[in-house]
Amino acid sequence: MKQLVIAIDGYSSCGKSTTAKAVAHLLHYAYVDTGAMYRGVTLYLLEHGIACDDLPAVEQALKTLSVSFRRNRQTGRNELFLDGVNREDDIRQMRISNSVSEVSVIPQVRHALVAQQQRMGRKRGVVMDGRDIGTTVFPDAEVKIFMTADMELRARRRQMELADKGEHVPLAEIIENLRKRDHIDSNRAESPLRRAADAVLLDTTHITISEQVDFVLDQVSAALFAAGRA
Repeated sequence: MKQLVIAIDGYSSCGKSTTAKAVAHLLHYAYVDTGAMYRGVTLYLLEHGIACDDLPAVEQALKTLSVSFRRNRQTGRNELFLDGVNREDDIRQMRISNSVSEVSVIPQVRHALVAQQQRMGRKRGVVMDGRDIGTTVFPDAEVKIFMTADMELRARRRQMELADKGEHVPLAEIIENLRKRDHIDSNRAESPLRRAADAVLLDTTHITISEQVDFVLDQVSAALFAAGRA
């Protein structure tokens, strides 16, 4: 069977990662959470006191920093490692959410991570979620989904995720963070967040995760059918 690239883009807390993981599992595809990669770089810069406008230091960090994923055998999830150390829980903290968009707009960061993401998906058979997968990383992806949802719902989802990790953040603070990130991501010069012309819109406000997964799988089936007729 033909191996596809499935690109799932969209706003934070719309269910991208949860849906992408489930689709990858069902199809026996690789899964890449590109947002985790940007969070990883953000964590590294913060911990090493490297300012976003110190481009020589940022470039040096990118040359030495190792960003990779490993599958947790107990949970089955892919977890992010920085220089061989598991930092999956650390990158989900609110302090990282508050800084990741500023790091993501740095051209050197985007160029380095996009190149790595393209290497990860070169053999195809991959589900990749982020903000520029269908427009920049894999503009030739056979399946492109763009996800969105109501702002307050997104914030409540994010609040619950943080609470599950023991971090309790007021809803208003999360809404402000999401609005700020949306603005920065949508207006950056390098690979802005936008819906690809051929991406299918998926509004997750009123549907379940199971329905989101079924929606993506329907798009996959259509793409495979089209490929078989080509």
